[in-house]
Amino acid sequence: MIRALGDGTSFHALFATHPRLTDLVLSPDGTRLIASVQTINDQENRYVSRLWEVDPSGERGSRLVARSAQGDFAPAFAADGTLLFLSGRENAGSAAAKGESDSQGVGLWALPHRGEPRQIAHHPGGISAFAVAGDARTVAYTADLPPGAVDSEGSAVLLRERRSALVDAVLYDAAMTSAVDAGLGPDEPHTFVLHADRAPVNAGGQGPAGAGDMALSPDGSLVAYTRDARGLAADMNVVVVADAATGVEHHAFSRTGQRYYHPTFTADGSALVCQRQREETYDTEWRVTLVAFDLASGEETDLLPEFDNWPWPGRAVLSPVRGDATLWFTGDEQGHCPVFRREADGTITRLTASGAYASLCVSPDGATLYALRSTIDGPPRVVRLDAVTAGQEPVFLRAPGSLDRLPGTLTEVRVEADDGFPLHAWLALPEDASAERPAPLIIAPHGGPQTSWSAWTWLWNPWPFAARGYAVLLPDPALSTGYGQHMQERGRGQYGGQPYRDLIALTDAALARDDLDATRTGLAGWSFGGYLANRAATLTDRFRAIVTHAGMWNLEAFQSGTDMHAYFRKIFGDPRTRRERYEANSPHFHASELTTPMLIAHGGKDHRVPMGQALSLHSDLQRLGTPAGFLHFPDEGHRIEAPNHIRLMYETVLNFFDHHVLGREAGTQAVGDAGRPCATRH
Repeated sequence: MIRALGDGTSFHALFATHPRLTDLVLSPDGTRLIASVQTINDQENRYVSRLWEVDPSGERGSRLVARSAQGDFAPAFAADGTLLFLSGRENAGSAAAKGESDSQGVGLWALPHRGEPRQIAHHPGGISAFAVAGDARTVAYTADLPPGAVDSEGSAVLLRERRSALVDAVLYDAAMTSAVDAGLGPDEPHTFVLHADRAPVNAGGQGPAGAGDMALSPDGSLVAYTRDARGLAADMNVVVVADAATGVEHHAFSRTGQRYYHPTFTADGSALVCQRQREETYDTEWRVTLVAFDLASGEETDLLPEFDNWPWPGRAVLSPVRGDATLWFTGDEQGHCPVFRREADGTITRLTASGAYASLCVSPDGATLYALRSTIDGPPRVVRLDAVTAGQEPVFLRAPGSLDRLPGTLTEVRVEADDGFPLHAWLALPEDASAERPAPLIIAPHGGPQTSWSAWTWLWNPWPFAARGYAVLLPDPALSTGYGQHMQERGRGQYGGQPYRDLIALTDAALARDDLDATRTGLAGWSFGGYLANRAATLTDRFRAIVTHAGMWNLEAFQSGTDMHAYFRKIFGDPRTRRERYEANSPHFHASELTTPMLIAHGGKDHRVPMGQALSLHSDLQRLGTPAGFLHFPDEGHRIEAPNHIRLMYETVLNFFDHHVLGREAGTQAVGDAGRPCATRH
């Protein structure tokens, strides 16, 4: 638990070391519940995972899984109850022990309930994800292959040749591939199927957008995965259903303008349920639903045709009972992320009253659910739910991750936008905020933009700010999820229009409270929130200081440099022929209006928002003589991942706001806990 303050240690330092629950799985017989828990390593520069056993009844405390080791993660159960997981632990019986470095990296391991763990699959460069068959000893996994390789042996040969040549250059004959915070190719993910006592079968390439997106039929005879084929339009992908023994394709489902994710087979193997996503374009807004493919007829059925709570239902969890068409899913709704139940007739019931849920598991009889539940003011915890009852509160189970206390309280802010649409935000208040001692306010718009402030977050969490005496407003402006399809319509194609006006409306509503100080405000955002921070810096001088992390500055340069260039160009158009949205929304056109002190934070390996965006903004600030700082993380990507970097960022940002919002004297160096220097100033 995070211990009480007052021992001279800052809250954000304790926050960075707090255990993090990331995954939850249930055994096929419903008797074992396994959670993946991340803790900080001895060097305090990385989070490492261990597997914990949680009592489903809630009567006994949790404990480490016997014979689990540091670095085990992504647990799942095989049909016979064997615990499978990914791990980078050494395998004394593998080629690694013989000095063959190609087998190093993350492998797939099996741990029987009684017995020692053994590695059952490895691949040069490691395995990134896997899936199991519900009723058979069959496993599918994702691993990368370089061009020209068809299996792990061929991959190993090519990798050895690449290392021996001492050359890491890549000649691309097709578009470069990457995912957020991952490198730019040339290797591409493939799906492999591992049958008992047989060599893995290469079932086919997935492409970057489908990496790890796969499922096995309950009997292990079919494998499904999503694929981005070369030459295929950027606004669609293909759901492939292939023979798990040979890799021969049986079905290939696709639809122009749609992308499919998270395939899952029904309990009888007759159908495949997927998330279907229509991404935003110049003329259409986001829309996401769940669909079912009948494997006999090929017919596709929309399972949520009238569901308008939000535009992004998550992965479906299907009933394990053969013949039962019930499924469960989660989705943002008004600042929460409830669990929903869909009956065979299409009836939808919201099962949970509050909170945000993830890692749903269903018991073998379909009567009980287990999940990770979090809130804005509470990190993920393991809970149990009735699988039928509406509006219920969960039963909390005994597992790592709970908090001792927080340095403040949480409330809500509501107001109508300038177009009459009802808006919502969360407000974190420090403990001593009152009319007599109004707190300074930091506004923190979320990333996305298609997401919502509904769950606990470790990046840009409000409570380190509250511990320092700041109130934090967490607004959900236009394009946020959880407020119906119209929330997408009103923000389409105008990142700096309605979303910015909604942010200001929620800020004004919050500052009408007598326990907030309207004269001492700041703004801080990450990704799309960083863009809104940049936008605000050119449109208003009401904030005393602005922090922008991985935010867009020059939208025209961004669309050609981001790893999502095709996606962004669909929304804003080609800047050479359709300039209207770039000129209306790109902050850099108004650089001359930059007067507010700004702190820029950016990762050197950010492919989503390339660092050139930060460099361009910093150059404009310097040219204009506007006070500016640049916190550069050379080895971080779009997010800040390392715990020592997270602690550093909070301390640097808080010092920046202390100086410019509160008027405290600035130091000559950013200083962390116990006076340790954290960031060198140049």
